[in-house]
Amino acid sequence: MKIGDRIKQRREELGLTVDEVAKQLKKHRATVYRYESNEIGTLPTDVLEPLAVVLETTPAALMGWEDFSKNLPSNIIPMPKTYKVPLIGNIACGQPILAVEENDEVVEVPENIKADFALCCKGDSMINARIFDGDIVYIRKQPEVETGEIAAVRIGDEATLKRVRLYPDKIILEPANPMYEPLVYRGEELNDIEILGKAVAFTSIVR
Repeated sequence: MKIGDRIKQRREELGLTVDEVAKQLKKHRATVYRYESNEIGTLPTDVLEPLAVVLETTPAALMGWEDFSKNLPSNIIPMPKTYKVPLIGNIACGQPILAVEENDEVVEVPENIKADFALCCKGDSMINARIFDGDIVYIRKQPEVETGEIAAVRIGDEATLKRVRLYPDKIILEPANPMYEPLVYRGEELNDIEILGKAVAFTSIVR
C-alpha cells in the first residue's frame, strides 16, 4: 500500500472529508486529492508532520512503517470498517408482534459480520441470550437455520426473535427467558411459519 492509499484509508477511518482535511492543513482540496492519488511520491517532512496531526497518527504510520493502531492510547481501540444495512422496524422478544417493514433508517455493521438487515428488539424473552429490549440484532437472510440457532421468524403476519428447535413433526420457537413459554407449531400450522433469517450479531444499547 502506497502512502497515498494510507492517507485515504486513515482519513476514511476517522470519517473526515477531503474538504475537512484541506481546511485543517490550510491547503486546497485538490492538493489533498494529489496526496491520496500518489501523484507525489515522497511527501516532505513539513507536509507529512501536520498531515499526521490532522489524521491523529504519526508520520511513521502514514509511511507504512507501523500500524495506525499502535498510535492509540491503551484505553482506545480502533473502530472496524463498516457498511450499511437497513433497519427494518421492530421484532418481538416476547409475544409475536406485527412486523413493521420500513427501510427509512440504516445502521452500520462491522465488515466482518455478514448481514442483510437489522431489527430493533422489543421485549425481554431473549435476555438469557444477552439480547435486551432496544438492542439491535443483525439478520442474514436465509430460509433455514440449524436447530438451536436464533432466528427472526414470521408467524402469519407477525414476527418474533427466538431460538429455533426443529423436529420431524413440529417446530418450537424457544425463548431465552424462563418467564415465557415456548411456541409450538405442528401440522398445518407450519404453513404459517417462515424463517426470515439467522441472527448473526447484535448491538446492545448503553445501560
